[in-house]
Amino acid sequence: MTGVLVDLLQQDPWTATAALALVAVVAALIAHAILGAVLRRATRGAPILNAMVTAARQPAGAVLPLFALQAVWTLADDHLRTIGGVRHVNGLLLIGAVTWLASSVLRGLRQGITAQHRVDVEDNIQARRIHTQARVLARTGQVIVLLTGIAMMLMTFPGARQVGASLLASAGVVGIVGGLAARPVFSNLIAGLQLALAQPIRLDDVLIVNNEWGRVEEITGTYVVLRIWDERRMIIPLQWFIENPFQNWTRTSAQIHQPVYLHVDFSTPLEPLRAELQRVVESAPEWDGRTAQLVIVDATEHTMKLRALISARASGPAFDLGCKVREALFALLVRDYPHCLPNQRQINFGDAPQPGAAAGAAPAG
Repeated sequence: MTGVLVDLLQQDPWTATAALALVAVVAALIAHAILGAVLRRATRGAPILNAMVTAARQPAGAVLPLFALQAVWTLADDHLRTIGGVRHVNGLLLIGAVTWLASSVLRGLRQGITAQHRVDVEDNIQARRIHTQARVLARTGQVIVLLTGIAMMLMTFPGARQVGASLLASAGVVGIVGGLAARPVFSNLIAGLQLALAQPIRLDDVLIVNNEWGRVEEITGTYVVLRIWDERRMIIPLQWFIENPFQNWTRTSAQIHQPVYLHVDFSTPLEPLRAELQRVVESAPEWDGRTAQLVIVDATEHTMKLRALISARASGPAFDLGCKVREALFALLVRDYPHCLPNQRQINFGDAPQPGAAAGAAPAG
């Protein structure tokens, strides 16, 4: 048997090497299946580790066979035809597979962390904070892994490495231009890290950006997607949030106060309006029981301005409750106090008609 193998290696070394490579691939796939089953079973009690193992299953199925093949090609005779090209291609594929594996592990880590913190609960600020940090940091790490993988691939080409080194050595302008071109990418990358650590915004936060009301729908490595109330999407670079002021209505708590303004006549009685306000909020599920008050906040030469201040558990319910209060108070005025709706007063002098005179009637003689 040994003699036959030796004769085969001498007569056709490529056939023997290919056969050895096939055996190595099969052994790697068997090891992948066994090791994957063992790791998944061992990490059942650790959701984060289990998520990482699950996410790494497919890329690991590519890394192990490619690693086994690279070992075979490295041990093969250097005099084999095209063995250098095969080694290079396999090395590139192995770097790509390892990059895929590292990126998948980071994605599994993020999924494991976020799965342990639900956001579909009443008080989800802590969960949203963790979701934001996990997503931004994981995506930042994935970008770094991808750039590292691409750089390692390029370094395997001696020609490209020498050309790049020559350009950088002969012209410092190339480095300056490259730095200027990459500045937006790196500034957004650094801004993403700042947002993840300082957390001025989180997923599902309610923001006012350029007078637009919306919720943070997605945070990527370079931009934030703000879902506007009318279903539009505003795309904002991460760096913008570091350099510009904006409103965050859910920074520390989702609870919020909602003002409702009414312009009424000076003769309007306030107690019936206050009683109606109390009745409306007590029957509304949006009210959180904290605040319900009505006061005069301003007056002009024509009307006085009332403010009904109400509170709710979040901005969405607060808006709905404000609409209910406004409708109820106006309905009360129209039904019971129509004379208290805003009136245009006119002071007449000289030959102007006296109060109560019919329009167009001649002045009293």
